[in-house]
Amino acid sequence: MKKKLIAVLLVASMAASLVACGNKNAAPSTESGSEAAPAEATAVNTDTTTLRLNLASEPDYLDPALNSSVDGACLAVNSFVGLYTYDENNNCVPALADGEPEVSEDGLTYTIKLIESKWSNGEALTANDFVYSWNRAVAEETAADYAYMFAPIATNGDGTLQIEATDDYTLTVKLNAPCAYFYDLLAFPTFMPVYQPDVEAANPDGTQPGAWAQEPGFVSNGAFTLKEWKHNESMVYEKNPNFYRADEVKLEKLEFMLSADDTAIYAAYNAGDIDFADTVPNDEIQSLLNSPEFHVIDTLGTYYVGFNVNSPLFKNLTAEQANKMRKALSLLIDRQYIVDTVGQTGQVPADTFIPDGMADGNGGVFEADDFGYYDAKETGAGKVEEAVSLLEECGYSFESDGNGGYKISPALEVTYMTNPGTGHEAIAACIQQDWGLVGIDVKIETEDWNVFLEDRKAGKFDVAREGWIADFNDPINMLEMWLSNGGNNDMQLGKDSSNSSAPSWKEYDEHIQKIYDTTDFAARVDLMREAEDMLMETNAVVPIYYYNDIYLQKTNVTGIYTSLNQNKYFMYAEKSAN
Repeated sequence: MKKKLIAVLLVASMAASLVACGNKNAAPSTESGSEAAPAEATAVNTDTTTLRLNLASEPDYLDPALNSSVDGACLAVNSFVGLYTYDENNNCVPALADGEPEVSEDGLTYTIKLIESKWSNGEALTANDFVYSWNRAVAEETAADYAYMFAPIATNGDGTLQIEATDDYTLTVKLNAPCAYFYDLLAFPTFMPVYQPDVEAANPDGTQPGAWAQEPGFVSNGAFTLKEWKHNESMVYEKNPNFYRADEVKLEKLEFMLSADDTAIYAAYNAGDIDFADTVPNDEIQSLLNSPEFHVIDTLGTYYVGFNVNSPLFKNLTAEQANKMRKALSLLIDRQYIVDTVGQTGQVPADTFIPDGMADGNGGVFEADDFGYYDAKETGAGKVEEAVSLLEECGYSFESDGNGGYKISPALEVTYMTNPGTGHEAIAACIQQDWGLVGIDVKIETEDWNVFLEDRKAGKFDVAREGWIADFNDPINMLEMWLSNGGNNDMQLGKDSSNSSAPSWKEYDEHIQKIYDTTDFAARVDLMREAEDMLMETNAVVPIYYYNDIYLQKTNVTGIYTSLNQNKYFMYAEKSAN
């Protein structure tokens, strides 16, 4: 998603999503091989009816069609449900779908039977609700970041999707080509139904598509409904008695603390004010490694640095020079140092954007090991001379600063943008130091989460911290986000065809369409590798490490589980009194 951002995407060492393989399954180690002392037990809240949590600060959107953040997706899966969902074993299983769909012999037509279910207001939820919701998600006026995820579904001449409610509980969907990850799409929040009367009543002129879910009381169909919302402070969700599995939901409430201050969150957790925290102060990680309340989960996702290819930073440079400049700055980043001193939980330095261990859609694994675009463990100080040489080709000159580094001429100032979080800010400081080796003056700018998301989307930055948590286990999810018309294309690739310093991007768009259209899944793997080559060759996307996910959970809480796209499911959680 997972935006994830992706993503995704709370603090540098903790946003995550799927499952990984190989050495990423190794247990985290402490610094210098020493063992961390066991953490002391924290206070426990004994109210067994209410789960108190922190995921992030103020959510950007609660509308599942408009959300593109990991924390927003977590809220969506607990308050909405689609045709499919993920179970506690990371299996994609039917939810509102009544068993497996009937699939035509050519793999292009799915006939999906629905169970009888209700909206939270007691009204029947039917196949027509999916027809409305999916067409709304792809409509231009909705401006959904994830509209491109509907690309596998065939369209009509007017741009609507070839989906039909043949009766109240039968949905027929026609695809352009067989889709290896279609069931994963059916479980993704953007494919969840929304209640048409609420949506349209709150947006009569069509200018505010997400207005209906900006205050509590809106109709949904998941395990919990939003009852209270003190903006920038807290949210309260209550059990939905009309949820299709309501008899399995033991909790009466979810209470969310809305904050991006990981020190305050950690204090609230230790005091017993919250039972679950999806962030930890960076300087506390070592002390928590042996705590039974501290959890580390391998994922499929990549923490990276992103360059806005339309930034004034590249003004007056040719496309080739701008590329060399980005490559030089990438080589200067000491990824191993970041992993060792900031991540601290066994992250692996990244040399590709698509994380190692992702399924290839053809029964195999899309291994990164054999296709690295550089040696991630040998970047940093060892690459200074190569970086200097590349920058000289961009018109810069250098002289020694007398301390082992360089002075650059003309002066070069870069603004690095991040959202709050001790991990993010520590990584920014590492990069500031790395680029300072060649005399670059790096200004670190911190923005609140929602402002940060919008400024990245709008291209209002030079360089930004980024992260993408895979929305589903297929490389196309890491590639289609870079379509020139994609809502998650923060690097602005193909957004301004008149900019001569930006990479040409038409060929990439056409290449992604080939991936969508092919019926040969073996050939599709090769096409996806070629697409990643095209992306990496821009040097606009600079992988730092592959994510894992860390969180704190009280020992008297059970039943929380994380899906393949790092959504956390709280509806089947239970709390004991001790």
